[in-house]
Amino acid sequence: MTRSSTSRRWALRACAAGAVLALGAGSAMANNWPDKPITLVVPYTAGGPTDVVARLIAVPMGQSLGQTVLVENTVGAGGTIAPARVAKSKNDGYTILIHHMGMATAPALYKKLPYDPLKDFEYIGQVLDVPMTLLSRKDFPASNFKELQDYVKKNQDKVSLANAGIGAVSQLCGMLFMHQMGVKLTTVPYKGAGPAMNDLMGGQVDLLCDQTTQTVPVIKDGKRAKVFGVTTSERLSSLPEIPTLNEQGLKGFDVKVWHGMYAPKGTPKEVVDKINKALNVALKDDNVKKRIAELSSDLVSPEKATPEGLRKHLEAEVARWDKVIKAAGVTAE
Repeated sequence: MTRSSTSRRWALRACAAGAVLALGAGSAMANNWPDKPITLVVPYTAGGPTDVVARLIAVPMGQSLGQTVLVENTVGAGGTIAPARVAKSKNDGYTILIHHMGMATAPALYKKLPYDPLKDFEYIGQVLDVPMTLLSRKDFPASNFKELQDYVKKNQDKVSLANAGIGAVSQLCGMLFMHQMGVKLTTVPYKGAGPAMNDLMGGQVDLLCDQTTQTVPVIKDGKRAKVFGVTTSERLSSLPEIPTLNEQGLKGFDVKVWHGMYAPKGTPKEVVDKINKALNVALKDDNVKKRIAELSSDLVSPEKATPEGLRKHLEAEVARWDKVIKAAGVTAE
């Protein structure tokens, strides 16, 4: 045997030994995980819908894992800074992300996205769905959805549609509404859902599509705005008298602000499984279920609260919103 072949053989043995050691180290890490607090990154400000959900499930998740789950708000750039941070974090399971449907819409909205939602993450599971409602100012010249359709189609250049900013779910809902109605309204972006709602109630803008976490109190008050429908495929138990947009003629209209949980790509499967187990424990927690119901939202089924359930849903949503956003010609920087 030549010296070169002997050297190659020893090199191969060294590589194989190194791989075994690395695998053993990874398994040991997974077995001992977690041995310190976990950071759950939220792309939006404290007090917003996603932050409320994160803080609600963080407590029972931490109890299940035996470590504190710390919520960190990493805001900016339409919700893209947080996932970029998590994608570049160490893949040891100590930095994870909760994000809504913005994970699916960002690839079509942003020309230069610093991460790929379909390639740069491990999927933990879906968390919950937040329905939306279509509202108008209280003195808008339409009393039902049929009248709204007629008025908007005849006066589209005069009708304003508010949203909470580029990439916000209210903007996405509004885009789908215009797409299916075949109209182009004057969109008015705000810095947050609160200011948009305030101007709608004040009569400065005509229409707004927003989450039930904000709109239900206004709807039940019955004095500050009109409601024309809910955006889900079925009526809401919290608003059973409000018909869906789908049943009123916008066939297939279904917008829920779904949320999912992610870890950096390469996070060991054993660690992902532990986080997923803790997530499912949190989704069964009595206080979590009570608070989510009060927010007129729905926790997902056990089949959706899985890595595979989130992966399939994200892939379908990326494809769906790519068509809608490109048809609307909307981009963000």
